[in-house]
Amino acid sequence: MKQMKTVPSVSNWIYPTVCGICGKVNSNSLCKKCEIRLNKELNIYIEKQVSDKYFNELISVFKYEGQIRKLILDYKFNEKSYLYSTFVNFLLNNKKLFENIKNYDTIVPVPISKKRYKERGYNQSLLIAKEVAKQTNLVLIQDCLLKTKNIIEQSKLNKEDRENNIKGVYELKNKQIINKKKVLLIDDIYTTGSTVNECSKILRKGNVAKIGVLTLAKD
Repeated sequence: MKQMKTVPSVSNWIYPTVCGICGKVNSNSLCKKCEIRLNKELNIYIEKQVSDKYFNELISVFKYEGQIRKLILDYKFNEKSYLYSTFVNFLLNNKKLFENIKNYDTIVPVPISKKRYKERGYNQSLLIAKEVAKQTNLVLIQDCLLKTKNIIEQSKLNKEDRENNIKGVYELKNKQIINKKKVLLIDDIYTTGSTVNECSKILRKGNVAKIGVLTLAKD
């Protein structure tokens, strides 16, 4: 995949792009040294025919442990939103991942509630989805799948409680825009699959052709 050349803005000179891991200045948000470190943790998981779920395919990049676990937790809870660029540049430079992503035409991020957005200041899945869409020319749709309720964080619950906790919290708007589309649903972590499965269930109401799930890490 060819990297797009951009003209640096004034803000780039004042606040240069840095590697999200070591903090050294790097235009791709990931220096070679840290890229080598992350490559050692690479654990690509692709399940082409998922059974007993509302989505068809599951793609995950890392196992949720070690350096990656720390980075994702920092990304979500420690105001390190800039890490989205590091994650995306890494996963799109992997040929196998890139080719699978290009099998879709539409990207939908897993939404968060208004309350959670206000607390965090950003939706971690949306930041990743925007950058993936930008670099692959897939269409980003963020106004069809909405989270209408604020619930207990899934990470604090066991599998059974997660499934019950997530029911009925999403709704579909403007469903005509995903009609017959091949949708790639993006989230940060796949643990039990309860969240992405519930989202996929709602997206199915829009008569989509296919649903794939892409996550940074799988537990």
